[in-house]
Amino acid sequence: MAPPPPSDRFLAISCSNVGVGPGGTTSMLARVVIVDYRGKVVFDRYVSPTMQVTDYRTSTTGISEAHLKSSDVWSFSMVQQYVANLIDGKILVGHSIWNDLSVLGIPHPAVYTRDVALYQPFRNALRSPHQVIGLQTLAWQLMCRRCQEGQHHPVENARVALDLYRSDADNWEAAISKGNWPSALPPSTFSRCYL
Repeated sequence: MAPPPPSDRFLAISCSNVGVGPGGTTSMLARVVIVDYRGKVVFDRYVSPTMQVTDYRTSTTGISEAHLKSSDVWSFSMVQQYVANLIDGKILVGHSIWNDLSVLGIPHPAVYTRDVALYQPFRNALRSPHQVIGLQTLAWQLMCRRCQEGQHHPVENARVALDLYRSDADNWEAAISKGNWPSALPPSTFSRCYL
């Protein structure tokens, strides 16, 4: 059996989005957080909008216009390039990673993802083998841990996803090393997000 990947190969990601277009229903990247295997923040940036924001989704995201107009906001292309370089060759942990990759416009090798929303043993444990279970439910049911109470905080979300992964990492990596991919496939409409 192959040894598990070293901890410095792992990064966890969580993005916050605002709404653009009619009714603010189309998601646009507003903040990216990436933490290392120990949960230390290695990247946390607000992103300058490339289109008119029609819904800041403040009640969920905590993001207001002021966040996206501050002096330390990066352009979308700067963030996209930085994140692409940062995650290159890394194993990316998260919840519904396809949403993060989609708003970033960055594809990532599927074999280098550990998506707690797709991990079959977690789904089976909650008797939901065919549907995505929210991060809040996974954290509470599997770790008795509360998260996403009130606003969603991307640092907390990335750390919770990482803790969920680590709670069963040995089994997860053992399955992969034996050639038994232990996760469901992401929605086919997001196949462009994976290499």
